[in-house]
Amino acid sequence: MDLLKGIEFANPGFFWLLISIPLIVGWYIWKEKELQGNLTVATLQGFPVPSNSFLPRMRHSGIVLRSLSLAALIIALARPQSSLSWQNTTTEGIDIIIASDISGSMLAEDFKPNRLQAGKNIAIDFIKARPDDRIGLVVFSGESFTQCPLTIDHDVLINMFNGIQNGMIEDGTAIGMGLATAVNRLKDSEAKSKVVILLTDGSNNAGSIPPLTAAEIAKHFNVRVYTVGVGTNGYAPYPVPSPYGGITYQRMPVQIDEATLGKIASTTGGKYFRATNNEKLKAIYEQIDKMEKARIDVTQYRKKTEVFWPFALAALFFLLLEFVLRNTVFKGALT
Repeated sequence: MDLLKGIEFANPGFFWLLISIPLIVGWYIWKEKELQGNLTVATLQGFPVPSNSFLPRMRHSGIVLRSLSLAALIIALARPQSSLSWQNTTTEGIDIIIASDISGSMLAEDFKPNRLQAGKNIAIDFIKARPDDRIGLVVFSGESFTQCPLTIDHDVLINMFNGIQNGMIEDGTAIGMGLATAVNRLKDSEAKSKVVILLTDGSNNAGSIPPLTAAEIAKHFNVRVYTVGVGTNGYAPYPVPSPYGGITYQRMPVQIDEATLGKIASTTGGKYFRATNNEKLKAIYEQIDKMEKARIDVTQYRKKTEVFWPFALAALFFLLLEFVLRNTVFKGALT
């Protein structure tokens, strides 16, 4: 197989002709059986026994050589080509901060198993699909803090992502604070593209920085913000501890400030998305992934060289060898 290493074929359809080789061999075997006769005698005495039995055994060499010639000819017709290619690549990196709401309402179970866990699982898949980007994590509820700064060590990031849970900070929804903290982590970045993915299921009701003020700060530092509203339409089941033990569920209204989230996105050149179930949230992350691919400048060089001549010469060699042997050395053995 080393002979064909690095080889491409311009006309691979000709390989279908290889099917003819076993058909030709089969026809040859059938014809040989038809031409052979049987003679029964009482004794071989009186019949000369050839002193050299090598040549008669070689009477089938013709079909072998013709088959090899045909196989080599078919490979030549498929036009094998050696391909040498190389490329110069320049990548402009992207820095991404995921700002995740961890307030109590994120425990609602209109997502499976709940909004918070679904958001974590899908975000982790997003992180795994972007091994070349620096990614960080900010969490917010009534306050906000950086769970993980920008890092290329995604194993550490994923471990810290798995560790976030409701109750780490006081409850509430400080969207403006969460966004401002994320922008603060990106403002000194020298990356060509700086992105915040902000995920929440409510409206701003805590914190000292209004969401639209945080959006203006993001715009000033050239940070693009994708906002994601998480929650079904109407009401969602919310788990509540029962005074008798166990868990009961209450139907809680879904109140997402879509107008503010949309304004944040448009101010910074991003986009607002609404996720009503796990599948739509996953599709949103996939869409953001496509929109924020690192720009790659590629200059590719490619050179192809025709290498069918060795196979064509091999076909001619086998054909000539069969012709010469059949009419000289094996003439008596092949008849």
